[in-house]
Amino acid sequence: MPEAFKTRTVIIGNSGSGKSTLAEKVAALAKVPAIDLDLLRWVGDGYGVKRDRTVARQMAFEAAARPGWVIEGVYGWLAEVAIPRATALIWLDVPWILCRESLLGRGMRRGGTEVEFATLMAWAEAYWERTTSSSFAGHSRLFEDFPRAKRRLRNREEVHQLLADVRAEALRTKALS
Repeated sequence: MPEAFKTRTVIIGNSGSGKSTLAEKVAALAKVPAIDLDLLRWVGDGYGVKRDRTVARQMAFEAAARPGWVIEGVYGWLAEVAIPRATALIWLDVPWILCRESLLGRGMRRGGTEVEFATLMAWAEAYWERTTSSSFAGHSRLFEDFPRAKRRLRNREEVHQLLADVRAEALRTKALS
């Protein structure tokens, strides 16, 4: 596992794909902060009020200026702010059935309402039909254009293998120091 995955990693994928969980685990192993793009996109603790796009992009730029991090989110237009500083990119390209299962399993978050959760479910299910930067097409473009270390993970087994590789690298690094 290249050192790149422990320095500045961007993780993209559909809602419910496991971005937050993977980011927390990689960040803990790398001893860097995990940054959730949802917290930059939305005002407060909920999903009711969108932050001004210019302000959200500036917040992403400031987060990416730090020396080490794992930044994760579905918002391609925010992820692309961090991409120039990223040393690695992970795309969780998992099927809808896994995303749906994860979303239903975690339920509403951050004070969301039932209506907001239903909207999220419909938006996430349309991931493959949308053509925005926060869609399969948008994430595909980000992934294809990324010139450094990258992984496209298509199932939970590949995610577990990546984590095992990062753990092994962390242990090797620790043993050498």
